[in-house]
Amino acid sequence: MEQTKPILIAGGGIGGLATAAGLARKGFSSIVLEKSVQLGEIGAGIQLGPNAFHAFDTLGVGDAARSMAVYIDNLRLMDAMTGEEITHIPIDERFRERFKNPYAVVHRGELHSVFLRACQDSDRVGLRTSCEVVDYEQDGDSVTAKLASGETVEGRALIGADGLWSNVRKRLIDDGAPRVSGHTTYRSVIPTEKMPEDLRWNAATLWAGPKCHIVHYPLSGWKSFNLVVTYHNDAPEPVAGKSVSKEEVSKGFEHIHPRPRQIIEHGQDWKLWVLCDRDPVSNWVDGRVVVLGDAAHPMMQYMAQGACMAMEDAVCLAHEMEAASGDIETALESYRIKRVPRTARVQLQSRLMGEHIFHPDGAHAELRNLIMSSTPPDEWYDRIQWIYGGTGLAGGAESVR
Repeated sequence: MEQTKPILIAGGGIGGLATAAGLARKGFSSIVLEKSVQLGEIGAGIQLGPNAFHAFDTLGVGDAARSMAVYIDNLRLMDAMTGEEITHIPIDERFRERFKNPYAVVHRGELHSVFLRACQDSDRVGLRTSCEVVDYEQDGDSVTAKLASGETVEGRALIGADGLWSNVRKRLIDDGAPRVSGHTTYRSVIPTEKMPEDLRWNAATLWAGPKCHIVHYPLSGWKSFNLVVTYHNDAPEPVAGKSVSKEEVSKGFEHIHPRPRQIIEHGQDWKLWVLCDRDPVSNWVDGRVVVLGDAAHPMMQYMAQGACMAMEDAVCLAHEMEAASGDIETALESYRIKRVPRTARVQLQSRLMGEHIFHPDGAHAELRNLIMSSTPPDEWYDRIQWIYGGTGLAGGAESVR
């Protein structure tokens, strides 16, 4: 009887849909329970390292994902105070040969649509909207998800992929509100013709400055540019997607060089997010219930790995379900053991990168520039092997070396 029950997935974002698609490929049925009235993603561009493409292929969406990605030539680090380049890391054939896949950028909504189509095309995935999972109960054979509407849905397991403010995590881990970083991010997408011509680089570009940074890269077949500007203003509470004026955005960047500062002038319809994360934890599992993606390991943006880690989670969970022949508790515990160390490393290293690469000042910044400008590409490749080399999909000790 248990084998006929679906696996319940709370949350229809990238992590939840990737999990449903991965489980379907292994022969497991699921129902995605999304709280919004329609399935979609807010936000703009995201960066996809080679590990994301490893996951795409395993999840069966490799061709679709590759078709809508923009393939960049460099990861480019600029000094926001001088307007000059510090260094760049080539993302060329040598990079692809080393890591077996490219580095690309994509609009978050386009990536979400790839997984949504995969789920819609599968007879093993059910999609339900206006279904917010607020609590759960379980016995030895099943889990009952309680919805905000008062309805209940029964399944053989419950996967909490319901994001930073996860209700599943609240019940399972109960570690309070997320950590407010004090870093405020403003996002905009502008037509390519509005981007200053001398900055229309085929690169993921970071302008690093004291307590601030600017990121830009092309999107959607070069039809637009993604702009992300962040400064550390000690914001006291979480905010998500609030519309703000260009004048408010500019306040945090009055001290930097005019060359990067002009980018803000071209931004339109700016929206604000106060960045939050959580400390790593290891207690992801409660019987037949587990957390995944931002519900398990929310992280700062500084390694561009949030969506990538969620997709790796999906791959690992589907693999462990198959390896355990559907034995839920064995599969969930094996998934937890393999994913916790790797995601904890990314969480903590993302914080360190914000402090030591993105936002330093004075002698700290001069040291950064000296070290990074003198590091050859092959050494950079060695340093990022642990994140891009594909070991995260297998899990275990290899994934954190």
